[in-house]
Amino acid sequence: MDKIRPPQSDGNRLIRIAVVGTGHLGQHHARVLTKLSRCELVGIADIDERIARNIARECRTKPHFSHTSLLNMVDAVTIAVPTVSHFTVARDFMERGIHTFIEKPITTTVEEADELIRLAREKNLILQVGHIEHFNAAILKLKEIVDHPMFVETHRLGPFTPRVRDVGVVHDLMIHDIEIIMRIVDSPIESFDAVGVSILTDKEDIANVRIRFQNGCTANVTVSRVTPKPMRKIRLFQKDTYISIDYREQAMEIYRKIPVLHPKPGELPAKIVRESVSLKGRNQLELELEHFLECVVHGKTPEVTGEQARDALAIITQISEQIREKIKTWAPRISS
Repeated sequence: MDKIRPPQSDGNRLIRIAVVGTGHLGQHHARVLTKLSRCELVGIADIDERIARNIARECRTKPHFSHTSLLNMVDAVTIAVPTVSHFTVARDFMERGIHTFIEKPITTTVEEADELIRLAREKNLILQVGHIEHFNAAILKLKEIVDHPMFVETHRLGPFTPRVRDVGVVHDLMIHDIEIIMRIVDSPIESFDAVGVSILTDKEDIANVRIRFQNGCTANVTVSRVTPKPMRKIRLFQKDTYISIDYREQAMEIYRKIPVLHPKPGELPAKIVRESVSLKGRNQLELELEHFLECVVHGKTPEVTGEQARDALAIITQISEQIREKIKTWAPRISS
């Protein structure tokens, strides 16, 4: 990627930034940005005027009730509106030459993602997407030790939250694990088989996919948003090593096969050694937004680029379509 231009000629000037959408995630964006030294939160925008005023008052900034009133005021923006509005809001800012952070998924369709990627290249902008697990201390550690994984299994389960109704559980939750797996396996997908069930919404609320990669690795991914007890885990098998990660605790356990040089009669020539890795992770959102600002200032490539987010969106879109087709074929059998 070509070097991105910094937003200002005076390196000492704070980055003027705004938050668009101050619901469940956006309000946390605003609070975090007020603490970061590289930026000035010049405003927040939300179509709910009461929420906009409350968050603006708390964060000591100005409320706006449409994102368009911020277009001439900022160098950068974070967008946390519902997914269906990601493209329109991001395009408006990027066409004005404003560096943009978008919560995942990047857009509703791959075509929309491609248009934002084109704009970022044309205008030499930072486009970062909020796949926050890349800033989990355990995942940061995993990237240091992963070596040609052959099997990956993930579980991301939790109770139903009415706030997420515009997308199914594949776009809401599975995309986190799919994007991480694609990065650590680093091989094209050969095939996949997905199933899902609608329970409380008209979209899939529980889903599973088994993915086969061209390098021989297999991944089994399960997600649910109707499970009472939360679980967010990833398990990975590679040669002589098994790694287990708890996303929620930012904790890691490593099991390694160690050769026994002189085994006694009847003993195995190897043993399993367990290592519990103590990780002290900072707030993930704080790290993620700090990284975005660093990319803006120094023209660095983001940890999650528009292209990488587009690739994750492409596969989960295919997974969702396969699930929907299967649900259609099951429906007549269930009703009968």
